[in-house]
Amino acid sequence: MNLKHLGGFALAASFSLGAFAADGLTASISMDKRTLGASDDVVVHVTLTNTSAVPQYVLKWHTPFGEIEESLFDVTRDGAKVAYEGLHAKRPAPTAADYYVIQPGKSYKATVELSQMYNMSISGDYTIRYSTKSAKLFSNADPSGRAFDKKQPDSLQSDALSVSIEGTLPRGAIAKAPADPVGLAGSLSFSKCTASQQSTITSAKSAAQNMSNDANGYLGANKTGQRYTKWFGSYSSSRYSTVKSHFVAIKDAFDNKPITVDCSCKKSYYAYVYPTQPYKIYVCNAFWSAPMTGTDSKGGTLVHEMSHFNVVAGTDDHVYGQSGAASLAISNPAQAIDNADSHEYFGENTPALP
Repeated sequence: MNLKHLGGFALAASFSLGAFAADGLTASISMDKRTLGASDDVVVHVTLTNTSAVPQYVLKWHTPFGEIEESLFDVTRDGAKVAYEGLHAKRPAPTAADYYVIQPGKSYKATVELSQMYNMSISGDYTIRYSTKSAKLFSNADPSGRAFDKKQPDSLQSDALSVSIEGTLPRGAIAKAPADPVGLAGSLSFSKCTASQQSTITSAKSAAQNMSNDANGYLGANKTGQRYTKWFGSYSSSRYSTVKSHFVAIKDAFDNKPITVDCSCKKSYYAYVYPTQPYKIYVCNAFWSAPMTGTDSKGGTLVHEMSHFNVVAGTDDHVYGQSGAASLAISNPAQAIDNADSHEYFGENTPALP
């Protein structure tokens, strides 16, 4: 990843550049070539610029200034959405250390290779837009000692770029779906886990099953009490149906699919998955110190990660933490039913709500 600080406004020497402002920040995206062949990497340059007179604080996870571990781009091919195939991680709620500061008039630029995260092997006309749902959570503030959750997450987008790609597959081809993992129905296997870790994960899976069973019982009874509205917002039949279908699929995955848990991750967050690679879950450092049940638990972490798989619920990470998830349910129920932490907190039901 190439990160460059520009001492002023960004000037992109390319034929296609778009910018979109959001509360003093602009996002722009550019490419060096308009037409790419099958052997070319799909490389974009993203620039964030502070156009205001005050510092702007930007959540690191939703920028390209580091290892990309969430979907930060909207990609289409001939008008159809191209799915994100990169990493989805469960993190704690953000703290001061999780933000960059961009001073007034300054810009930061990153170069990103996209074809490792989005399948661009099919020939077609592509559009690419930098788009993050909660890029800038606060501005003009001293990070020390202040609350980081806002009631409504901000969004930041660039204009869309158009590029023609001559891929290894012809236009109109259908990308090959990943093969189903091999294993016994409902089995649990391990990769790079000690005997003690295997025992802990076995208990965590059981806790996750109990959570998904309880959630299915609640939704199957068509309850619409505080437990539902706290995490998914005001009732609508279509949103309720979506949440119900998500938990049916989550329960089915824990009960009937071959799950593999990998213990090799040494990152500080809880866990991650690749959404197109069911049902393998990578657990990380925060997982081991989490309680078995309750808020941000081991069992809840597995529910969170299971919801990310495209063949299960295909959820995203719009916000992290109970405060952020509760605020999202109020401000944007449509995003809440697509938010993995919202599913986890509904499943954990801590504190217990009717």
